[in-house]
Amino acid sequence: MQTNKLIAAALAMAVAGTAPAYAQSAGELAKGALIGGAAGGVAGAVIPGLSTGNGALIGAAGGAAITALNKNHRYYRDSYGRKYWVDKRGRRHYK
Repeated sequence: MQTNKLIAAALAMAVAGTAPAYAQSAGELAKGALIGGAAGGVAGAVIPGLSTGNGALIGAAGGAAITALNKNHRYYRDSYGRKYWVDKRGRRHYK
């Protein structure tokens, strides 16, 4: 089980390094990690041979990674009918 902890820690560090470039906000990243950790904890309780803590670590790292790499944006339309989304600096990105 030590290897699972090392893999989860390495994945979490990798996500932490790339998260500012990809995530919409730190709150969204934390929410993804929290949901993943809860799901991993439940999976650790159900799957034999995997402890709840290890499952939560792996789930949190996976949830943060998925949230960081997810590119779902809320799209708007301008007066010409073109679709765009707005980043956290207020810039429009057209589709």
